[in-house]
Amino acid sequence: MTGLRLYNTLSHRVEPLAPLAPPRVTMYMCGPTVWSYAHVGNFRTFLFGDVLRRYLAHAGYDVFVVMNLTDVDDRIIKAAATAGVSVREFTARFTAAFFEDRDFLRIRPADVYTRATEYIEPMIALVEQLLARGLAYRGDDGSVYYAVGSFPTYGRLSRLDARELKTGARVASDEYAKEDAQDFALWKAASPTDEAVGAAWEAPFGRGRPGWHLECSAMALTELRRRFGVATLDIHAGGVDLIFPHHENEIAQSEGATGQPFARCWLHGEFLTMAGTKMSKRFGNTLTVRDLREEQVDPAAFRMVVLSTHYRQQLSYSDEALAAAVEGVRRLGEFRRRLAGAASGAGHPPPAAAELDGGFRAAMDNDLGTPQALAAVFTFVRQANRALDAGAWTPEAAGAALRVFDAVLDVLDVLPADRAPDAELAAWVARRLEERQIARKAGDFARADAIRDELAARGIELEDAPDGTRWRRRG
Repeated sequence: MTGLRLYNTLSHRVEPLAPLAPPRVTMYMCGPTVWSYAHVGNFRTFLFGDVLRRYLAHAGYDVFVVMNLTDVDDRIIKAAATAGVSVREFTARFTAAFFEDRDFLRIRPADVYTRATEYIEPMIALVEQLLARGLAYRGDDGSVYYAVGSFPTYGRLSRLDARELKTGARVASDEYAKEDAQDFALWKAASPTDEAVGAAWEAPFGRGRPGWHLECSAMALTELRRRFGVATLDIHAGGVDLIFPHHENEIAQSEGATGQPFARCWLHGEFLTMAGTKMSKRFGNTLTVRDLREEQVDPAAFRMVVLSTHYRQQLSYSDEALAAAVEGVRRLGEFRRRLAGAASGAGHPPPAAAELDGGFRAAMDNDLGTPQALAAVFTFVRQANRALDAGAWTPEAAGAALRVFDAVLDVLDVLPADRAPDAELAAWVARRLEERQIARKAGDFARADAIRDELAARGIELEDAPDGTRWRRRG
């Protein structure tokens, strides 16, 4: 195990990790709302969660990760209605894009992805519990609202003063400003637009759809109870913009229904900014992972840009920062090839490798200090290169050093992409080509084109020839 200490937003202190049932660690990461392509600011948060999950596993924990995919909310319904399609049809494209972007950035998949539209029954049950406990009520508009004034500790996550609550006032919008701390919608009465796009369900308290805040509570509690028989997460993570109102409302809903703490530790990653402004679709300054792919940015370089700044500090993204990361990644790749070439057999790690292991653990244990962890890596590279230049390491010592280096890089994952197609990639491409061929024979050219686009998103170029389809990896 590890002496990992993390900054808990709930207590405003750096605290030792204290899982409910070690070595198991349950973690819920607020995922994307699949109404558009996620931008790299979103993925900064997801990368922070990826490194946390990897380090917990590195330290010997059995980590279980849930990430939600919000596939019904105000924005999705409006966009689907504008496009003249159902919410299911509208979100399918962006859900697939999210997974492609996740894989490109080498973010390891969550154990469970919960789509909101697949958890309507647990959401309805949660609303019924809150109604029965007197924490929710039917509004005159047919919606069900949470009575924030009936939950005494409302506001403790965001440090919202009780005097800022507008008792009896209601807000139906999913997202709202801090000065609008009002009763929020748990269940929204169905509108004609909701019905038109397939975003309405029957419930004992009226036909309608869930509010955004309700969704995460119901999905997290459902998976925790189903798998572990508990109602408390070890870690709940997300971006700082979710502290209020989203996470505050999650606590009120979940703890109001269960009477137990919803999460033992709340972690929040800061914004990624462009030219000093928070990256946001609202501000029109977004950069997507698809843009990175089109620019042939090595995913390791983007990871290094992100990890070079602590997750609780704002990250200013720039071409200069990316260029420095590209050079750093190149140096690490060259060094690993050199070290692997010198390594042979088993041995004891030389002092420089032991220092890397200790420095890396100390940095990561201190609230995921990835900038210090990267500094320890580059210090080791300089020391190791000097030792190799001087012939000071035996092949066995180099082999032991390589194992330490690889263990550290397995967490950070900032080695350059291997341009040679590996066996797993080749097998995946073969399966997709087979499905594409079946689609073409059936005359389903839309499906065939979609598979070509899926392959292109992974950097695979196709060439159809009389004797079959050939492929190569771009770049």
